[in-house]
Amino acid sequence: MEDLELTREGQAVVAFLEPLSAAESVKKLAERRLKAFAMELMPRITRAQSMDALSSLATVAGYKAVLLAADHLPRMFPMMMTAAGTVSPARVFVIGAGVAGLQAIATARRLGAVVSAYDVRPAVKEQVESLGGKFVELELETVESEDKGGYAKAMDEEFYRKQREMMTRVVAENHVVITTAAVPGKKAPVLITEEMVKGMTPGSVIVDLAAERGGNCELTRAGETALSHGVTIIGPINLPATVPYHSSQMYSKNISTFLLHLVKEGELVIDLSDEITRETLLTLDGEVLNPRVREILGMPALEKKKEEQ
Repeated sequence: MEDLELTREGQAVVAFLEPLSAAESVKKLAERRLKAFAMELMPRITRAQSMDALSSLATVAGYKAVLLAADHLPRMFPMMMTAAGTVSPARVFVIGAGVAGLQAIATARRLGAVVSAYDVRPAVKEQVESLGGKFVELELETVESEDKGGYAKAMDEEFYRKQREMMTRVVAENHVVITTAAVPGKKAPVLITEEMVKGMTPGSVIVDLAAERGGNCELTRAGETALSHGVTIIGPINLPATVPYHSSQMYSKNISTFLLHLVKEGELVIDLSDEITRETLLTLDGEVLNPRVREILGMPALEKKKEEQ
């Protein structure tokens, strides 16, 4: 709010703006008559890949999550042949095979762990296996688990209940569980219950990358590392900030590429026929434009003419 007071009418703001979880703040941006663009609404299309800041920072989070787990686990990740005999490899289970999950799989494999992964979207099986992970298949109906933008959709509670039942055995078999399941603008689904934690081997580690959204583990405490039933549960907030050099490098590249898309001959051009511009633009001329944000705020849908201007 302090920064908002420094803005002036007509300015363009390009940033992470939390439009789906802090919609009221979007109204304030509109009241200041700002042209506000939300980086987290970047469509996941080929043209926009170099502008996708969520993917950039998720890459960092997935990588760092594995390092956190390795640091807290009282055993080594790789299998080793030593003078004292063979050291068996750690078993790592990654829940959610989006950008963060895939990076976690790749990093855990590079450290020598045996890795398995699960995602509600069966289409990612090939990606998991290409990184050397085993895809855990649960016999659940997942046809509508992905939206048109490539993001996971929220499923109903019955789906999550069945998922938890089927996942209990898999969680118990692993030494490290990394959870990455988040749905934009929604509370993170609880995938690991206290009973499942009790079934894990003492010394096991859970890294919950959805901690900021309430957590995928029932026992996660955002911003804290806790010990429950002999299991270390880590609830990191803003992991990319712990790798500031490359996080800043990638984010600035995303921003600059987006600006090059918006600016033509030194002028900001707002072309609502362009999907990248249309999907990221939140406010213009004192109006909240994004349909999802308007719905959250209880505002009526804009007339078609207004959207096309």
